[in-house]
Amino acid sequence: GNGICKCRVCECFPNFTGSACDCSLDTTPCMASNGQICNGRGTCECGTCNCTDPKFQGPTCEMCQTCLGVCAEHKDCVQCRAFEKGEKKDTCSQECMHFNMTLVENRDKLPQPGQPDPLSHCKEKDVDDCWFYFTYSVNSNGEANVHVVE
Repeated sequence: GNGICKCRVCECFPNFTGSACDCSLDTTPCMASNGQICNGRGTCECGTCNCTDPKFQGPTCEMCQTCLGVCAEHKDCVQCRAFEKGEKKDTCSQECMHFNMTLVENRDKLPQPGQPDPLSHCKEKDVDDCWFYFTYSVNSNGEANVHVVE
């Protein structure tokens, strides 16, 4: 449906390529939240990211399970959204609305590994030197979801 067959050879419509015109040249599905194709960590092939750095995965090469960054990077925003404290308390509504947040009663109610989306379990210290627990995951639509223990 992406071209016409002439003498047993596909002539592809614009934005399609491949022997069967089955490869889309549209890079929109590869666009990461930072505006880069595959987050600058991969190539967009037929509308799908091929991550060149094996640490990174996900639809736009934004998830890194082994990086220390995921928990530390979101710690201040989770703290201000869930508990209204921390370094970003005063700028929370401007800086920290990039994820959906769900409060849960205890650690047993946090999402567990085995779900389809890459998941990071986090344990961080707050401004009062207390531990708080949360999970961070990104679904196939690129939406970040955070679950925090109240």
